[in-house]
Amino acid sequence: MKALIGRGAGWILFCLVALAVPARLAAQTPQSSQGFLRDLSKGPNWFPSLFQPYREQPVPVLALENSPRIKDLIRDGKLELSLSDALALAIENNLDIAVQRYVKPLADTDLLKARAGQGLTSGAGGGGGGFGGGVSVGQSGSFDPSVSTSFSWDRVSAPLNNIVVEGTPTSISYATAFSTTYNQLFPTGTSYNFTVGGTRSSSNNNSLFNPSVSTNFNLGVNQPLLNGFGRLPYMRNLMIAQNNQRVSEETFRLQVVNTVVAVENSYWDLAAQGESVKVAEQSLAVSQKLLNDNKKQAEIGTLAPLDVVVAEAEVAGRQRDLIIAQTTLQLQETKLKNMLAKRVDPDLDAARIVVTDRLPEPRDPDIPDVQDALANAMRNRPDLRQSETSLQNQGISLQYTDRSLLPTGSVFGLLAARGLQGNCTSVSSSGVPNCPGGVLTGGAAGSLNQTFGLDFPEYAGGFSLTVPVRNRSAQADNLRAQMVDNQMQISLKRTQNQVALEVRQALIGLVQGKAQVQAAHEATRLAQQTLDAEQKKLAAGVSTPYQLILRERDLVGAQQSEVATVASYSKALVEMDRSMGTTLDRNGILVPDALTGTLSKMPTPPFSVRGFSTQQ
Repeated sequence: MKALIGRGAGWILFCLVALAVPARLAAQTPQSSQGFLRDLSKGPNWFPSLFQPYREQPVPVLALENSPRIKDLIRDGKLELSLSDALALAIENNLDIAVQRYVKPLADTDLLKARAGQGLTSGAGGGGGGFGGGVSVGQSGSFDPSVSTSFSWDRVSAPLNNIVVEGTPTSISYATAFSTTYNQLFPTGTSYNFTVGGTRSSSNNNSLFNPSVSTNFNLGVNQPLLNGFGRLPYMRNLMIAQNNQRVSEETFRLQVVNTVVAVENSYWDLAAQGESVKVAEQSLAVSQKLLNDNKKQAEIGTLAPLDVVVAEAEVAGRQRDLIIAQTTLQLQETKLKNMLAKRVDPDLDAARIVVTDRLPEPRDPDIPDVQDALANAMRNRPDLRQSETSLQNQGISLQYTDRSLLPTGSVFGLLAARGLQGNCTSVSSSGVPNCPGGVLTGGAAGSLNQTFGLDFPEYAGGFSLTVPVRNRSAQADNLRAQMVDNQMQISLKRTQNQVALEVRQALIGLVQGKAQVQAAHEATRLAQQTLDAEQKKLAAGVSTPYQLILRERDLVGAQQSEVATVASYSKALVEMDRSMGTTLDRNGILVPDALTGTLSKMPTPPFSVRGFSTQQ
């Protein structure tokens, strides 16, 4: 028999270890960035490992190094970058996006806590049974059931002043107590608790049973009424947490949109600045050629020395413009690198960015219909959906405060029983044992049989009602909730109007930008023709070098304006997508990819292949 018990205990120990080991290994396994896609709001599974809920759960690993894509794009000290590459690097490395990746997991933890139902009751609960006195069973527990167990052993010795009653000058007693309680709360507010306990005691005193075993159980049920009736008071936190989870998704989406917009604008600024450097270089080359020609003519006496000085001043001015353009280009490169990398290492810092996409030229399909644009914005804008969800949360709070105006009431019921058994030591004067039922020996089994056989039961039921006089606190909460709800509705309408305004402004900017680009192209073409004509007149001797310098300045100004207007049109396209809430869709960026920082496909910016260049 002992061997059989030993083998059984061994199998139980083996099973517990087998269940615990997988959970321990899972908890120690580092999570990749895919962990951001894991739904943390459901908590760990308790099967096959019973110990999994009591272990630390893994989170996505912290990655502060750049993605390999950056090194792959650096060749011969140059970072050849298309807009698609820039967006891909931003999704993988941008620190603003990396910070916001934790918003949704944090919202998941709030939802997980709300599903546990903690803090919805006072926790007192219970009701030990009055056995003739007043009985009350309060609300207790949470959505996650709990089991509490207590065990104690006690030895007490005390001197006695009388040996007639107890028969001894010293009283020595032993007591061993055990109790287990299970309680749970349901979404309807119904709660119950079940307690089983027992005490074994023995002493050197004269008692009916020595040792004695007393057992008991209590089953209490509580159902709130009035302001605590229904699911709303207990599911309110859960509903708000679920809405906040959706808000967190929109918060992350909004951050990705803002980052993509910033990267696109910075990319076009860099491309435009590259064109400005080309214009400055071309202008310097033309001015240098004019200076060389003037020097030759001055040497043979066909040109005044003052014209040489004027040409030298023009060359110096063009050199200054080129230095300024090159410095601004370096600043734009530094700004873009900071957006595309978690850490600017020496190789990246030394690399010069070469943009491979040209500034987009205007196209008729770029300008959407105003009603379609407004509909897209109202449907897709993350900030608008955030406001709508926040209003839903306020509606839940308003319903809760409306319910809280009612008094607090509840009904409850209790079923309890006790048992008492032990070795009978009391005898009558004739030597016959004074034992109930004639039992001479007994223990835990007999006591439990009495308890669960309801030999000594207690039945109780009742209700409780609390009526707050004047009820000013609940009135204040309800009035505040109503006014906040109205305030948030107005705020939502204001947000909708702001979104519509931004869409219309983006459309106007796009239309005006297209017209400005066309006008800038024409101005540059005419300035080039004027310069060509002035060069021919100078060669024919009917013009002066100073007039040629003026025409050169006109051309440089026209080219710089042309670059600026095309860059502004490029940004207007970006703003149009942002105002409609279609930035991610138009660029082919998936939110799950942004959440993990790993691309399943490359972004596909929707800009024309035929781009602008000052050398066209």
